[in-house]
Amino acid sequence: MVTVIDGLSLGAIYALIALGYTMVYGIAKMLNFAHGDIIMVGAFAIFVTFSTLGHPLIAILVAVVICTVLGVTIERLAYRPLRTASPLAVLITAIGVSYLLQGIAQLIFGAGNNPVNFLASLGVVSFSLFGSQINVSWSSILTVGLGAILMVGLTLFVKYTRTGRAMRAVSEDRGAATLQGIDANKIIMITFAIGSFLAAFASLFYLSKTPVNPTFGSMPGIKAFTAAVIGGIGSIPGAMLGGILLGMIETICLSIPAISSYTTAIEFSVLIIILMIRPIGLLGKKRRVKV
Repeated sequence: MVTVIDGLSLGAIYALIALGYTMVYGIAKMLNFAHGDIIMVGAFAIFVTFSTLGHPLIAILVAVVICTVLGVTIERLAYRPLRTASPLAVLITAIGVSYLLQGIAQLIFGAGNNPVNFLASLGVVSFSLFGSQINVSWSSILTVGLGAILMVGLTLFVKYTRTGRAMRAVSEDRGAATLQGIDANKIIMITFAIGSFLAAFASLFYLSKTPVNPTFGSMPGIKAFTAAVIGGIGSIPGAMLGGILLGMIETICLSIPAISSYTTAIEFSVLIIILMIRPIGLLGKKRRVKV
């Protein structure tokens, strides 16, 4: 039971990050490899605000604002000028932005670890199940619950709001959407803002598992991108499914001593196997391209 909840908790974190990747790819047709470092910036914002003011809710609010503004700024300054450039140029720019953010963080905070444990201080909840005593951390329960609320909220937003419909239109055909009066640049900016907003909460949840440092977002970013590909890059339900699946696989592997040291290899092996069987991912959709 504890393994399942911990797996869902980690999966929710990967899913929140993967949503940023898959939304940007689905709408702007680019891979924002600086997304993991936005998580790192959010974690440092929480660390500084909580260390200074000692109030967790203010720390979370500050992180959300900083991450959202940073995501929009990166899109406006780094990616919008490359809207008609080759995919390789955009990819190199994304990697450059990633290293820039890591370098700035190292100059300001150094390369050491900075623990932030106010979620861990919430303690654990204990209950009996089939005669066994189960202890589950409140941080895991909070991660699963709030992560589910955010993902459901995003799904409803994309499906039922006017902006959400515009996002789906730009994703299907940017040119046709522009002819219908939709401002594609504005929709892409909103997409970056939403992805960065979710990244702020992912940084909060991931802080309960590891201290923050300049490379804080690198590995979860890579694994979340893996989750997005497993689920079907560009698919919002696919990103959620891929994140939960990857989180469960990682937690189960770590709970088995004989294979715990091979956890990362197993995760990427799952990616390879799924792509061999279904190259578009579990929930990906085939697209017809006119030539």
